[in-house]
Amino acid sequence: MLMEVRLNNVLAFNKTVVFSANADMRTKKFISNVHQENGHNIVKSTAIYGPNNTGKTCLIKGIASIIDILLNNEPHLLPNLFTHNPICKLGIAFLYDKKKYDYTITYDTQSEEIIYEHFVHKFYDEYGNEKSDTLILKDIKKQEFKCIDPNVEPLMEVVANKALLCHAIDTSKFSKLAEIKQIITEFASSIDIINMNNIPIDQTIKLLKNENNIQKKVVNFIKQADVYLDDFKYAEADMDIKLKKNGKAIADERALALPEQLLDQLKLISVYKGHPVPSMVFDSTGTKKIAALASYIIEALEKGRTLIVDELDSSLHFSLTRAIVALFNNELNDMAQLIFTVHDVTLLDCKRLFRKEQIWFVHKDEEQVYLYSLADFTTANTGIRDSTNLLDKYKKGVLGALPDPSFFDSLLDIKSKY
Repeated sequence: MLMEVRLNNVLAFNKTVVFSANADMRTKKFISNVHQENGHNIVKSTAIYGPNNTGKTCLIKGIASIIDILLNNEPHLLPNLFTHNPICKLGIAFLYDKKKYDYTITYDTQSEEIIYEHFVHKFYDEYGNEKSDTLILKDIKKQEFKCIDPNVEPLMEVVANKALLCHAIDTSKFSKLAEIKQIITEFASSIDIINMNNIPIDQTIKLLKNENNIQKKVVNFIKQADVYLDDFKYAEADMDIKLKKNGKAIADERALALPEQLLDQLKLISVYKGHPVPSMVFDSTGTKKIAALASYIIEALEKGRTLIVDELDSSLHFSLTRAIVALFNNELNDMAQLIFTVHDVTLLDCKRLFRKEQIWFVHKDEEQVYLYSLADFTTANTGIRDSTNLLDKYKKGVLGALPDPSFFDSLLDIKSKY
């Protein structure tokens, strides 16, 4: 599970921002929203609010870049436009096999090299103090090289810097380094990152082709989301479907109309009142997004994966978005985790849905972008309690992360001219 993300000079973030999924166990409310393991407490879901173009998507992209580095993929990292500094600093803390690990990475976007990496195992001593053991330290600038496997250290100074140490060296000869590689790749592979405006449907198609327990749950999830839908399935046999030559009958969603996926998509069948129809032609945008999203949600819940969604509420009814969050905020959910950006203010609910540390905000001014939690607003300095009407506070600007009022002034000015 993901515990913390740190970004500095990455995309919109010119200064360090820290996103945390750690739960404050001084608060006993909604304990079912927290995964507790080996002294670590992690919230199962997190909502991130903020106006358009403030940095919510940049946070998701920053996490994606870290995951790419951990998996030895090209990170597509971009530094902040206004710092004129090519150096991006990233960090991630996560729980794997009941242990907490933390990786700090510095990436030079000009040379496309990792110039600093520090991987540690964090634990609590007998007095409850957090301690750490360094597993890898590679600092090119200071020429510091440490590894839990001493046989690796002589190689660290000469090995290429295009990838993390465990990817740059043949780990088959170094068992401890191979174990580190397994830890970071298995963790990174357990994270799915999707954008609701561009969800690949192939994951759902793959699951629908195999009749098993997960397939049945995916179908049931889609049916529950659309009250008028009798069934949803993948038709192995070809259907005689006539489409307009200009393609106007086909969905205009970019993610659902890729040529290489067209045949499989045409075999996705929705059944209404006993009549089978091609989903991509007849279903609403919301239903098609649910069909694409369903496989990720079910697999996350079944396999304890982390699902990160940009714009979760896009084209979804507010009650459906709330129901999805409730699936993760559930005592039956063990390790599945949901992190999402959202505009739906009806989810700003600490009375029935969230703990305060599960709600985050992105706010931007002329100087920088800020990332902070509702838990930062204490009863003493803001009067915000679990019972507070958060929607009212948010509308009044108490929590920040609202569109610039001058935007509305400009619209009114335009209207007055006509």
